[in-house]
Amino acid sequence: MAYSYDPQNIFAKILRGEIPNKTVLETEHSLAFHDIRPQAEVHVLVIPKGPYVNFDHFSTEAPVEELVDFHRATAEVCRMLGLQPSAGGTGYRLIFNSGDHGMQEVPHTHVHILAGHPLGAMLVRPS
Repeated sequence: MAYSYDPQNIFAKILRGEIPNKTVLETEHSLAFHDIRPQAEVHVLVIPKGPYVNFDHFSTEAPVEELVDFHRATAEVCRMLGLQPSAGGTGYRLIFNSGDHGMQEVPHTHVHILAGHPLGAMLVRPS
């Protein structure tokens, strides 16, 4: 099934400048900004500027330049925020939510960068 992108989603509106954001980094193909409802001391979102619904849509249809830019922008945000363990940072978690079971709230590809304190287990295991 092909993906259908909704140009009225909140991230599309942010990219068009209709909704303000607290930008951390902007590149040719990506935008990183602070989440308005942070779930950790550090909570930054990185989104591609192209119209992609989720990770598999982006990964299979985006040109190489957009893929590389997105991944490098994500790494640069981690560097800028001092999170990289290789540079003395305490680490971070990257989360992509996709689809209903993945609890994706905005139908635009995005990665959450979470850090600032121990984040605990990834998932609570069902009993």
